[in-house]
Amino acid sequence: MSQSSPFFNRWLSQIGPDQVITILTDLVDAGAVFAVDAGGKILFWSKGAEKLFGLSAEAVIGKVCTEALNCDEGRDPCGLAEHGVIKDQLVKLRRPDGNTLNCYRTARAFFAADGQFAGALEFLQPRAATAPSAKSLTDSDSFHGILSRDPTMQEAIKIIRNVAETEATVLIRGESGTGKELVAQALHQESSRSNKPFLAINCAALTPSLLESELFGHVKGAFTGAMRNHAGLFQRANGGTLFLDEVAELPLELQAKLLRVLQEQSFIPVGADAAISVDVRIIAATHRSLREEVKAGRFREDLMYRLRVVPVFLPPLRERRQDVNLLLWQCIQQHNQHGPRHVDSIAPEAMRRLLDYRWPGNVRELKNVVEYAFAVGRGNEITLDDLPPEFREPAAAHRTDLPLFTGNRRVNEADSIREALQTAGGHLETAADLLGMSRATFWRKRKKYGL
Repeated sequence: MSQSSPFFNRWLSQIGPDQVITILTDLVDAGAVFAVDAGGKILFWSKGAEKLFGLSAEAVIGKVCTEALNCDEGRDPCGLAEHGVIKDQLVKLRRPDGNTLNCYRTARAFFAADGQFAGALEFLQPRAATAPSAKSLTDSDSFHGILSRDPTMQEAIKIIRNVAETEATVLIRGESGTGKELVAQALHQESSRSNKPFLAINCAALTPSLLESELFGHVKGAFTGAMRNHAGLFQRANGGTLFLDEVAELPLELQAKLLRVLQEQSFIPVGADAAISVDVRIIAATHRSLREEVKAGRFREDLMYRLRVVPVFLPPLRERRQDVNLLLWQCIQQHNQHGPRHVDSIAPEAMRRLLDYRWPGNVRELKNVVEYAFAVGRGNEITLDDLPPEFREPAAAHRTDLPLFTGNRRVNEADSIREALQTAGGHLETAADLLGMSRATFWRKRKKYGL
């Protein structure tokens, strides 16, 4: 419950509550604010209400709101008196010009000292107003495809802009799906190497032998099946940028070769006997702590310091709540341009579930949810029924994920997996989803810890 100091109350009495209410409601430009008494007569009518309905305060004050607003649905003050609060009720109203308005109604009742209903303050918001304009999504909030208003993310973008002007090696830290490759591409585009190649590889996607060949290339006859010379990524990215995603998964035997490239800007292809010199900027990314990997003996300490010259941390989507709406509408607008369905609003309950969801898969999962909604739903509004099943579960809005990291402290991974299994009732897929892991990764880690 909000509170105020005695100084505020004294200040309020000096200025006058009516003036404060008028100023506050004028700040709400996207909807109508008005007050009614116990009989439903309008006592206050904001400038936003005048703009929305085309009715002046003089024309409506003193009239019963149901008559003044030409409601298609009953809006009995007694109903509000009984429930006290109405949130996001969809109502249909008619303007004086004959046009129909679909609005979301939110209202709060007030009661006298004897408990009798004394009136209410109401807010009406046009349904289409929930969709930001295309301009608002692409101007100041977008940086090479990275869309955010979150202060932590903005700080990361500031670092990206600054470090792009240098040749420093950058290590991007963030959970799966937070946009690490987008950040790497932004670094490349902002740098003096932007007219040269940008190549990327996932170090966890290939076997050690294939990864070595793909990174450093090989000569004809180096191994069975090597029918011709093959230029590796380092050679093909000469003059440009090479992005090493999930670098913590790089095998130890290849870490020494990567260290040589960073130190000497040269490497020896598989099966060759002469070194090749290159000029490549390395950008690496991982969802793991390299310091923890060094302690566990899985990563070279000297290589960690070479890669971690400038660390950039990307916050998970669950910590960027104000960005969820931006990203949702960016995805919706993209689908609006390329499909038969056109969406211009999100139902209040659906939006509430989307905002309260923990997003273990981050931005990648959000994009998949929007694609799902467009595939299964119809009409110009995304409703709760259009969302995947996990959003329609009773506890979806209160769901508590079990992150492997809490702040800067690493939670014991085995304990997290054990707790996830208990929470999911032994259901592997649900437990993996709680931890933001793929089912295969969860199965491998479960086997590793003997759970």
